[in-house]
Amino acid sequence: MSMHTVYLGLGSNMGDRRAHLDMACEKIKRLVGDIVRQSAYYDSQPWGFSSDNAFVNAVVCVHTRLSPRRLLSTTQRIERELGKGREHATQHGDTPVYHDRPIDIDILLYDNITVDEPDLKIPHPLMKQRPFVMEPLQEIFQP
Repeated sequence: MSMHTVYLGLGSNMGDRRAHLDMACEKIKRLVGDIVRQSAYYDSQPWGFSSDNAFVNAVVCVHTRLSPRRLLSTTQRIERELGKGREHATQHGDTPVYHDRPIDIDILLYDNITVDEPDLKIPHPLMKQRPFVMEPLQEIFQP
């Protein structure tokens, strides 16, 4: 089974935001693979919705043996374990409506592959529009 390089975007805007990111990283190490690079923590404003709660964001580079589909189910499990409910993004027509959340984990990149499935899109389709993703990603990205 071969090793894959993935970049994950992390964000939190509820409770002890940095502690949520720290806990997510610990779970990623245990369930996904070795974190080989981690960005600094970045403060940012909510994107796509209004909230009084600012975000803390980071990007991690992980070496994993998980397939893209297994990686998605594992990151969703970590989000649930850290208190993220289904209400983080509800649909209003075709547009997602975002909400406050203790943790959010997005798959940004997975090797050089492209996945285009209804619930899994790699590279992440909105990452280039999000400075809170691109700044930490550029900090640690190594092609």
